[in-house]
Amino acid sequence: MHRTLTEHARCLYGDEFRPTPECDEPHHEHHFVQELTFADAESIMAMIHELCPPPVNGYLPVWVRNLAYRLVLLQRPDEPALMREAAESLWLFGPDWDDIADDLMRRADALEAD
Repeated sequence: MHRTLTEHARCLYGDEFRPTPECDEPHHEHHFVQELTFADAESIMAMIHELCPPPVNGYLPVWVRNLAYRLVLLQRPDEPALMREAAESLWLFGPDWDDIADDLMRRADALEAD
């Protein structure tokens, strides 16, 4: 079994910055999605930051990145810096999600104004 969410993602999708580790485990995307769904915010952000350090890079599929940010924002709904990071990621892969990114930026501004 993979020790971390990041390790699981690296085995499944590869890593632009490091070699994919050798692994004898079967890799099924639905197992990764289940692990991601119930992961804590720290594990999810570690995966995003390690596998996609500059936001536009990395091999994580866009839908995984979007889901990861959504799950973290559900766990940490009042963190303006996190909202801005998620918004920037959405803008990079838009324009389908530009309205969501704009809303996240408005929410972040409102939280910081309080």
